[in-house]
Amino acid sequence: MKLVTQILPEHHKLCDDLFVAAEDAMNAGNWAAAAAAFQRFAAQMAAHFSAEEDVLFPAFEAATGMAGGPTNMMRFEHEQMRQLIKLMEGACAAKDADEYGGVAETLLTLLQQHNMKEENILYPMCDEALAAQMAQVGERVSGMLGTQRV
Repeated sequence: MKLVTQILPEHHKLCDDLFVAAEDAMNAGNWAAAAAAFQRFAAQMAAHFSAEEDVLFPAFEAATGMAGGPTNMMRFEHEQMRQLIKLMEGACAAKDADEYGGVAETLLTLLQQHNMKEENILYPMCDEALAAQMAQVGERVSGMLGTQRV
């Protein structure tokens, strides 16, 4: 069974690849392909947030008693990213490349910083705190992500 430190960073990479595919299609002016790629990106981001917020974070909080700690900050950042994704969705629907690109740049910066914190700090903490139940947590997280490729 893979650890959280393997499963979720792999999904970060998938989301990054989908982000790039949507941006490439938008930059090429292929709005149909951009919209389809963006929808795949948005769906995978939603699945990622759900896997963390509904499975991983509650398990970590129960195991450590840290309900207001790092998971609280990650939830806050997830909400910021949801708002940016919603703005990007509107820009994509309006075929507004300037708006899409500006919001995408902001989201990319936030994503990079967020993923570094998760991969280097939170996920290793989760692997340690959840060692006894890692198989169940990993199985539930994997099931929610659906391991799709671009």
